[in-house]
Amino acid sequence: MSDWFYNLVWCVGSPAFAISATPVVLHRERARREGAYILAANHLSPYDVPCLIRETPRVLDFVSIREAFENRLVGWFYGKMGVFPLDRGRVDTAATRTILARLRRGRVIAMFPEGQIRSEEKSVLTGGPIRRGVLPLARIANVPIIPCVIVGTRAYHNFRSWLPLRRTIYGINYGKALAPSSGDENSAALEEQLREAYRHLYAELQTVLPKK
Repeated sequence: MSDWFYNLVWCVGSPAFAISATPVVLHRERARREGAYILAANHLSPYDVPCLIRETPRVLDFVSIREAFENRLVGWFYGKMGVFPLDRGRVDTAATRTILARLRRGRVIAMFPEGQIRSEEKSVLTGGPIRRGVLPLARIANVPIIPCVIVGTRAYHNFRSWLPLRRTIYGINYGKALAPSSGDENSAALEEQLREAYRHLYAELQTVLPKK
């Protein structure tokens, strides 16, 4: 797989965020680690994706919903970016095989364990549920999960946030790697570790982000 298109999009799109935002990014070095891992982020806005692409020092292979690929132009663009579809309505063995194959090649898979964009009230950041699919994938592939909290990108729904004033503030906090292990009990323990990591990372971000 060639990452030239991904890198091209990064180069073309990054300046729009550079001139419009002053991001607060904590512990970026944790995402710089070599080898395969799963980046598991919360999901409050569609703009989480480009901001994660801009700030994460590794190429990210995102998992997206199958419906997004029904638009031929979007499907073409996603495919070039290394994105692949997941059917949320069933056990998608094809998507699972793709994830495991890419992890075996040392790539980074970016997933949103919440399964969809959530409001803050229903977010995992405030105790909302998560889908457990990321846990067995990490265990089968024997790769770590890096939890990630991203907030504030919803501001880009407002056109004025794109103005070249660097007034838009979003925050990203990368957590410590969580190592998987075998067994149902350990899976439950890993889920609790992931939840606790989200709470801790969110709280840490709140201490450094400017107050509204």
